[in-house]
Amino acid sequence: MITETSAVTFRQNLGEMLNLVQYRHDSVVINKDGKPVAALVDARLFERIRRMQGRFDALCQRIEAGYSGVSEYEGMAEIEAAIAEDREAQRKPIAR
Repeated sequence: MITETSAVTFRQNLGEMLNLVQYRHDSVVINKDGKPVAALVDARLFERIRRMQGRFDALCQRIEAGYSGVSEYEGMAEIEAAIAEDREAQRKPIAR
């Protein structure tokens, strides 16, 4: 479960918030002036997020390297064509 709280309430109830995260594996979104500014998450979830971020960054670097010789215009045209092709394939009924 995700709990939202203000920064003031979070500060006043830090022990309770830590218990929510540690024992119930909830997450707490901390708002300041009505906008989310931080989140308190279980340490295991945080580690998973860090690993996923690392893999995502590596994937982005591989994609960037693979398309380094392609202009932005050509790249966007290729992406748009792939999207259109996928949408068309989704519209067609599956032949049996």
